[in-house]
Amino acid sequence: MTLTLPKQIDSTRMLEQVQAWSAINTGTGNLEGLARQADALAEAFGALPGEVELVDPAPVTAIAADGSEFAKPNGQHLIVRVRPRANRRILLTGHMDTVFPPDHPFQEQKWLEDGVLNGPGVADMKGGIAVILHALMAFEESASAGSLGYDILVNSDEETGSLASSDLIADLARGKLAALTFEPAALPDGTLAHARGGTGNYSITLTGKSAHAGRNPEDGRNALVAAADLMLRLKQLEREDITVNPAKLEGGGPNNVVPDHALLRFNIRPKSTEAMEGFDRKLDAILHQIGEEHDVGVKRHGGVTRPPKPVDARAQKLFDLVRECGAELGQDIAWKSTGGVCDGNNIAACGVPVVDTMGVRGGAIHSSDEFLIVDSLAERAALAARVIGRLSDGALDEAKSA
Repeated sequence: MTLTLPKQIDSTRMLEQVQAWSAINTGTGNLEGLARQADALAEAFGALPGEVELVDPAPVTAIAADGSEFAKPNGQHLIVRVRPRANRRILLTGHMDTVFPPDHPFQEQKWLEDGVLNGPGVADMKGGIAVILHALMAFEESASAGSLGYDILVNSDEETGSLASSDLIADLARGKLAALTFEPAALPDGTLAHARGGTGNYSITLTGKSAHAGRNPEDGRNALVAAADLMLRLKQLEREDITVNPAKLEGGGPNNVVPDHALLRFNIRPKSTEAMEGFDRKLDAILHQIGEEHDVGVKRHGGVTRPPKPVDARAQKLFDLVRECGAELGQDIAWKSTGGVCDGNNIAACGVPVVDTMGVRGGAIHSSDEFLIVDSLAERAALAARVIGRLSDGALDEAKSA
């Protein structure tokens, strides 16, 4: 082990950065706030010996309530490349967006108690971004630094599924020895997320034919009835390894008109690749049946955005390495499987071992009670720096060639 942690992992500076970044509203749709955040991150990550770049998002579309497709804007993504020609290269990822738009009441920070900060994004995951930066600054002062290259991605749309950055994630993951993602720990005690299920979001537009509900209802084609039938059939696809959640039904109008439009939005949570692929095949067949039996038009939008993330032998070796490094630092590292999803799902789908909860300890994310345990900033930076140092020394080389 050649990495000796420098004494200057600066917890005070880390906290200052997190508070400054949390003060910038970066709800996924707030392009002005995301641009300000991207500029601030580009300046901060300029401390590393690499190339900093802001990359435009990929085009993304969504479905409006009337069934029309529209472009959905997203912010730029930050990429940092250090030693791109190194034989050993890893990927580190985070996200700058939060779930709190500019009109959300949760905009301010406050201290809940000594060492516990409440604020938007402090744990998920502006604290994690600070951990990435300071772990790498520590690593760059070690004798191991020259033997490891890395890419950093901080995207702007993780909270809405990374649709504008998924291709970028796959491109950056390609050929990497390992990846670390800095979502907050699964539990406030620092427990890591292990295996994860997947997720998919769908919008199904059904187009019928309007008619008078009293004079000639037989001439109509009721899109809402077709949508209700579809919901029931979707729920019948649930198994132990997949859940289906019809979430929103839109359409209809006056009571005396047969509704000619309905839009059904639903989410699936497959626990395995087999469940994911099986659902997709069955969905196509069901949509065809609904169209024929109800004599309505059916249009599908969306699909799986995060494949399930099993933990294979190579990934487990990375988890074991993190636990070993934690023990060297006096940190007790455990893990548990979870139904949540993140960019770690996308990375694992590329065949790259990943630990995706290397960020801060905290909790109540996605709510106004979100909090950061401040001591975990330096703690997790030290852990990440040690893991990166071990990777630079070849800790996973045997796993890569196996």
